[in-house]
Amino acid sequence: MKIVFCTHNANKVAEVARVAGPNFEFLTLSDIQFHNEIPEPYPTLEENARTKAKTVFMACGLACFSEDSGLFTEALNGEPGVQSARYAGEDANATNNMAKLLAKMEGQTNRRAYFKTVIALKIPNQNTQYFSGECHGTLLETPIGNQGFGYDPLFVPDGDTRSFAQMNLDEKNQYSHRRKAVDAFLNYLNANFN
Repeated sequence: MKIVFCTHNANKVAEVARVAGPNFEFLTLSDIQFHNEIPEPYPTLEENARTKAKTVFMACGLACFSEDSGLFTEALNGEPGVQSARYAGEDANATNNMAKLLAKMEGQTNRRAYFKTVIALKIPNQNTQYFSGECHGTLLETPIGNQGFGYDPLFVPDGDTRSFAQMNLDEKNQYSHRRKAVDAFLNYLNANFN
């Protein structure tokens, strides 16, 4: 079964394919020559993921899945949330985003936060299916580590004392919100399309 992962990131696709097994062939947006920008204007991860999957499905007709992730902090009423990737502006990078978050968190004693990933799967003649995963933890006051990406240097998952950026991929996957969502997604595929 061919499934399009709505990303140009071949590393993300390889990560999913490694866990999926031999019955599924995962393609990137580049593989299907899809290069259009897909806006993510919605206030929830679910809506953004659904829109991406539906847009690509309409273009190629193949089964598609998309994911959207965010970091949600208790002290800031869920910020940066759905805007995590663009928190410090449209052209912001991880350093800019972390700097903005740290500035807003200054003086906060409640440093609880969680990462959440939502996957939306669009298959021909079926309703969109959703799979999600969360990882709860705390935010550091300064970034530590150089692995991973995004807010990983600031986030320590419950059950560990290291930031995500101090862990290799296998260690991070023991806690990872994205891995939990991917596992639920793959369980569904294996149960229904094997």
